[in-house]
Amino acid sequence: MLKLFHLLDFHQGLRRRFRTRPSTPSGVLLMSCGGLGDTVLFAYVMPRFLEMAHNGETVTLLLRSDARKMEFLFPSEITVRDVDFRRLAKDLFYRRRICEALFQAHYRLLVATDFLRHPYLDEVLAAACGAPESAAMEPRPWRKYDSTLRRNRHLYSRLFDSGPAHLDKVVRWSRFAEWLTGTTGPPPLARLAETHLPPPARLNAPAVVIQPFSAVKRKQIPLSIHQRIIDSLPATYRVILTGAAQDLDRNPEYRVLLENPRVAFDSSTFEEVVPLLRAADLVVSVDTALMHLGIAVGAKTLGLASAAFVGEIVPYDAAISPENAHFLYHSMSCEGCLGACVLPPKMGMFPCVARLEGDEIINKVKELLERPAG
Repeated sequence: MLKLFHLLDFHQGLRRRFRTRPSTPSGVLLMSCGGLGDTVLFAYVMPRFLEMAHNGETVTLLLRSDARKMEFLFPSEITVRDVDFRRLAKDLFYRRRICEALFQAHYRLLVATDFLRHPYLDEVLAAACGAPESAAMEPRPWRKYDSTLRRNRHLYSRLFDSGPAHLDKVVRWSRFAEWLTGTTGPPPLARLAETHLPPPARLNAPAVVIQPFSAVKRKQIPLSIHQRIIDSLPATYRVILTGAAQDLDRNPEYRVLLENPRVAFDSSTFEEVVPLLRAADLVVSVDTALMHLGIAVGAKTLGLASAAFVGEIVPYDAAISPENAHFLYHSMSCEGCLGACVLPPKMGMFPCVARLEGDEIINKVKELLERPAG
């Protein structure tokens, strides 16, 4: 099957070499192919990449289809298009249609903003654009695909050495944008402007928002710790569990938390939940998407994190970290693995997650609730 995809890519690439497009190339395509959390972080640096557009040019942001749920964080004047990467990898007809649409769009400039790029997914899209100008960062080393990534260097007219393999993502993007635009300055603070956000919700009691679910189940801490967090809160506090409706179906044991009359479940979308996050006294999340979103909208946020992305998104670099961002994680000799854990699970969790201590979490929650809002 993989050979069929390679044959399709080769055939389409050959056809593009001998085809002319009637229009003049115009517009900038920014490819940001990370997940939901990465998309929140990219919103901080988006204004810097917008500087590359010529007067009157449209800027298009290409996202993974699942990451489009964070589209509301970006300026309304940009165009967003999405690609279903699962279908791109498995559906020949979808792959051909998407690549043809990118070719016909005839962008003047393509910027691949991802440090970690898949040569048969991200870079197939980059090749399909056939943009006269293109730029990317030198790709993150990837033993399985290093030779292919080296061969693909010809796809870009400019390549930027953004630094070591482990570097805060916002800092890395800021360096890249500075190199592209010539505009210098410190990296942006991880906080969205108030003018870009809805007002906080009006709550009738102090509240703590807890996101206990993760798409990667081994990143979830034990249910008993969430129960302890709830039990440790003053009696006047409400607790709102957030997540998708199907999260409770996948984790039915968590329904026991809803037997407490002061605990409710909210399945709002990311955009819909922002007013609640802004009104909460504290947001506690094992999910990186909600963790980043809570920090972005100014909520006092505690991320209960694995060590997989230490040095990239956990904790934030001091240059970008706002006062409302807080993290707990257990340092490991293998940290920074990007989730490709080589250790056996411990009680169904990544070993670094299993080492998070309940007492430490409870004490941190109490400390943050007593601390004035930043």
